[in-house]
Amino acid sequence: MIIILITISLLLIYLLLCKVISSPFLPTKALCLSLRRSNFHQLLSLKWWRTDRMPTKPMEKSNLQLGVLVLLFYCCFGIGSAVVVEKKVLGDQVSALLSLKAGLLDPLNSLRDWKLSNSSAHCNWAGVRCNLNGAVEKLDLSHMNLSGHVSDDIQRLESLTSLNLCCNGFSSSLTKAISNLTSLKDIDVSQNLFIGSFPAGLGRAAGLTLLNASSNNFSGVIPEDLGNATSLETLDLRGSFFEGSIPKSFRNLQKLRFLGLSGNSLTGQLPAELGLLSSLEKIIIGYNEFEGGIPAEFGNLTNLKYLDLAVGNLSGEIPAELGRLKALETVFLYQNNLEGELPAAIGNITSLQLLDLSDNNLSGEIPAEIVNLKNLQLLNLMSNKLSGSVPAGVGGLTQLAVLELWSNSLSGPLPRDLGKNSPLQWLDVSSNSLSGEIPASLCNGGNLTKLILFNNSFSGPIPESLSSCFSLVRVRMQNNFISGAIPVGLGKLGKLQRLELANNSLTGKIPIDLALSSSLSFIDVSRNRLQSSLPSTVLSIQNLQTFMASNNNFEGEIPDQFQDRPSLSSLDLSSNHFSGSIPATIASCEKLVNLNLKNNRLTGEIPKAVATMPALAVLDLSNNSLTGRLPENFGSSPALEMLNVSHNKLEGPVPANGVLRTINPADLVGNVGLCGGVLPPCSHSLQNASEQGNVHTKRIVAGWLIGISSVLAVGIALVGARLLYKRWYSNGSCFEKSYEMGSGEWPWRLMAYQRLGFTSSDILACVKESNVIGMGATGTVYKAEMPNSNTVVAVKKLWRSGTDIETGSSSDFVGEVNLLGKLRHRNVVRKNETVSMVAGSYGYIAPEYGYTLKVDERIDIYSYGVVLLELLTGKRPLDSEFGESVDIAEWIRRKIRDNRSLEEALDQNVGNCKYVQEEMLLVLRIALLCTAKLPKDRPSMRDVITMLGEAKPRRKSSSNSSGHDSNKDKPVFNTSPVNGLV
Repeated sequence: MIIILITISLLLIYLLLCKVISSPFLPTKALCLSLRRSNFHQLLSLKWWRTDRMPTKPMEKSNLQLGVLVLLFYCCFGIGSAVVVEKKVLGDQVSALLSLKAGLLDPLNSLRDWKLSNSSAHCNWAGVRCNLNGAVEKLDLSHMNLSGHVSDDIQRLESLTSLNLCCNGFSSSLTKAISNLTSLKDIDVSQNLFIGSFPAGLGRAAGLTLLNASSNNFSGVIPEDLGNATSLETLDLRGSFFEGSIPKSFRNLQKLRFLGLSGNSLTGQLPAELGLLSSLEKIIIGYNEFEGGIPAEFGNLTNLKYLDLAVGNLSGEIPAELGRLKALETVFLYQNNLEGELPAAIGNITSLQLLDLSDNNLSGEIPAEIVNLKNLQLLNLMSNKLSGSVPAGVGGLTQLAVLELWSNSLSGPLPRDLGKNSPLQWLDVSSNSLSGEIPASLCNGGNLTKLILFNNSFSGPIPESLSSCFSLVRVRMQNNFISGAIPVGLGKLGKLQRLELANNSLTGKIPIDLALSSSLSFIDVSRNRLQSSLPSTVLSIQNLQTFMASNNNFEGEIPDQFQDRPSLSSLDLSSNHFSGSIPATIASCEKLVNLNLKNNRLTGEIPKAVATMPALAVLDLSNNSLTGRLPENFGSSPALEMLNVSHNKLEGPVPANGVLRTINPADLVGNVGLCGGVLPPCSHSLQNASEQGNVHTKRIVAGWLIGISSVLAVGIALVGARLLYKRWYSNGSCFEKSYEMGSGEWPWRLMAYQRLGFTSSDILACVKESNVIGMGATGTVYKAEMPNSNTVVAVKKLWRSGTDIETGSSSDFVGEVNLLGKLRHRNVVRKNETVSMVAGSYGYIAPEYGYTLKVDERIDIYSYGVVLLELLTGKRPLDSEFGESVDIAEWIRRKIRDNRSLEEALDQNVGNCKYVQEEMLLVLRIALLCTAKLPKDRPSMRDVITMLGEAKPRRKSSSNSSGHDSNKDKPVFNTSPVNGLV
């Protein structure tokens, strides 16, 4: 720029000295002004070089020379001044940019060209754009994975009109200096992790049209002065943690077209003043904690196209004034506390495409006027208190793709032409009182993916047309009165994954083609009237995970087609008429968890391979005619939790290992030949008839001999033990006081949780005064060094003197014993008879472990839940604050039962701001599920991981969009079943 100025100036001087000018009117001021402003086009427009204006008189030539000298001085001075000023301005711009870079962390080295070179090179740096004067006008640092902090020196870029820091990793506060950039027209700091309050003062940027700060961690109130930025067209503050109410100053934003405030912690009432913003086209302000209802003034927003107030804690009725919004295309009011009837005026919003009013307390009937919404694509009214019938005209909505009416009290039939002339994709009317036949036209458009009709009173046959609906993914029709046969052809539907037809009145056979499916993973035809035999290959469907066909009239043998079907996890063929033996190939189903074959006519022996199935947890073979013995390795089955073989013809001893050690005797009854284990001893059982005579006599003699020998052995053992006990006592090696045993029995018994490297003698030798390391209300703790294993354990002697036990309260003693019964630790031993234990830390073990002595996933889940509770509360599993005999899980449950605030139980050192507590409470609920008292009520670890993954701030957007324009029209939280519609 400077070179151009000097060149033009020298050219001007040369021309003036060499030419004879005819006119005395030299435009000196205009000319030099043009040079100083570097406006070459204005310079040319002066046309000062025209020869027809050259002077000829001597006086004129003298004046011209004087003018030239003045011009030369003026221009040279002006040019010099311009050079000095410009260098200072440009230097300041470069300095500000380098200061900005110094505060940034740039792992991708995106700003590698931000370094000093010549004076104007900064205009070519990455993300930098300058105006003609070399001042930075636009700064785009988006999508560079930057972090660190934004320097206050950014305010020195006074000419900045556009600032884009979108989609980086900033986790600091946003500098308040940006409020001094009064030339800003658009600012985008979205999709970062900025914290703290949002800078006030941007209301002074009179030309500001776009402000996008969505998807951050801003907190505090929304600056009131934003209402002074009257040029704003887009204001997006979604997905942070703003508190307080919506500023009433927003009524000044008359040019505002987009308002996004959803996913924050805003409170107060929705300002009626928002109804004055006649330019508004999109309002997304749900997922907050507002009070009151929807202002009737919203009916004045005649340009509004998108209204999202979902999950906003709103109450009251839906204003009929919304019916005036002719341009409205989307209405999301789900998950609020709205009540009353649906206004008939809603039928006037003829542009409406998406309407979701689900999860409210709406009552009354669906207004017939809703059939006027000819552009309607999605209608979600589920989880309300609606009654009456579905308007017949709904079948005439030619654009309808999603219809969800489940969990209401609707009755009557579905419209007979539903789906006939529309691209129906998702129909869910479950859990109502609907009746009549299922419309045959549901899949006329060939788009139906999910048909969910369960828990109604539908009757008649399953439409044959569904067997040619190749888009179907799920069919759920259980708990109705559907009759007739299962249509042939469902097995050819390549996308069908789930088929649920249970608890109906279906008859006939299972179609053979069902076994040809390559996609079905779940089949439930239980509680029908199906008969005949199962198709031979139905259990070998490639992706089949669950097959349930209980309570039918199936007969014949169970198909022996289990090879190479590793996906099968649940098989229920109970309460049928199956005969023959249990196929041995069933053991090849390595993922089978639940096998239920009860109430059939099965014969033969239980395949031994079943006992080694790695995942089998539940096995019910009761009420059959099985013979032979229980497999020896049944008890050592790696995952078996429940076994029922009652009411068969089994015989022989019950293996005393694994689950069979603690099995409920009721799960073995009805087998006259079974004995031992938890059943009466085999010596008292009946034997084969051919051996009863001699064997009976021999057994009597043997029994007497064994009995006498046993009595003698026990007597000798007692005497020896008594002597040994007195010897130890007299030597003082173990006990300091005599423990009176009135019955003369040994006072303890060692029961190990697992194999130990020490004996009871090793323990007792260390219970002496010199080894005391602590004392408590229920006993004394000793340090015990094991000589053979080089281990150190803690021994707590819990018994008290007879006086203490007679006069004192035993609740704390019982509580500690119960808690110790929950313990799983490598150095833990349990005494059944009385009070002596080898114990480590306790409080982590599920209650059932104390009596089952079996470690499984459910116990691990319990322990994991206790760890979560520790992390959330900052307390130990057992704490004096909880009270006597109370552990951490029970402490939390008591708070719930007493309707006390759970926030007070959270660790205040983690953080007491509302959004942190919200996340902690979500995890607390998961921890309570993990520590449920009954094992069956605890989730699997897979489910726990899933729940923890979903326990995120409900306000944060998961959008990864590259720019504001691409996602500003979408709600931060999308619960629509059809993604393409939202």
